[in-house]
Amino acid sequence: MSNEALIFDLSSDLPPVRRRSMVREGALLFALCGAELALVLALGVMRPDINHMIGSPYLVWRVGSLGLLAMTACVLAVRSFSPTARPRRGLMLACALAAAAIGAAAFVTPAGMSDHRLLGRIDPASGVVCATSIFVLSLPIVALLGAMMRKAAPTQPRLSALAAGLAAGTCGASVFAFCCPFNDPLYVVVWYSIGCAAVAGVARWRLLRRFRL
Repeated sequence: MSNEALIFDLSSDLPPVRRRSMVREGALLFALCGAELALVLALGVMRPDINHMIGSPYLVWRVGSLGLLAMTACVLAVRSFSPTARPRRGLMLACALAAAAIGAAAFVTPAGMSDHRLLGRIDPASGVVCATSIFVLSLPIVALLGAMMRKAAPTQPRLSALAAGLAAGTCGASVFAFCCPFNDPLYVVVWYSIGCAAVAGVARWRLLRRFRL
C-alpha cells in the first residue's frame, strides 16, 4: 500500500475539525468575564461607594491596570495555542506591564497611607479572603481556556498553560476589583499578586495533564 493510500485510509473516517477563530475565542472570554461581572452586580457585592470612587486616581489605576493586563494576557493565551506561536516574548511583555503597574502604585497611594504600619496596610485576614475570591472567580475562565487549549495544538504547552493561568487570574482580579473595599495600593499589589500567582500555578499543573510531554 502506498503512503498516500495509507494516509487516506487512516483519515477517511475522521470527522471534520472546525477551524479555530481567535476572534471567536476572545469573544467567549469577554462574554464570560461580562457574565461574572453581571453576577457580581446582581448579588449586590459591589463596593457600596463605587459611584463616589469611580473617578479617583486609585480606582482608575486598579481597574485600568488590571483591565490592560487581562486583555494582554488573554490575547497572549489565545495566540499561544497556535502551533507556530512563541509565547515566551508575550509572557515577558505581560511581566513588564505588571511591573509598570506596580511602579505606578506609588503615585496613587492616598495621602498619609504610607505612614501606617505594614500589617495594618496589608490586613492579612481580609487579604486571604480577597485572594481566595480572585481564585474562585478565575476558575470558570481556566476551564474555558483549558477547553480551547485541548482543541488547539500548542507546541509549548507549559508556556501556554502558564499564559492561560495568567489570563484567568487577571480576569478574575479585574472582576473582583469592583468589589474590593480597600484603597491601599500595597494591599492590592500583595494580595492580588498572590491570587493571580495561585491561579497561574494551578492552571500550569492542571492543564498540562492532558498533554504528553
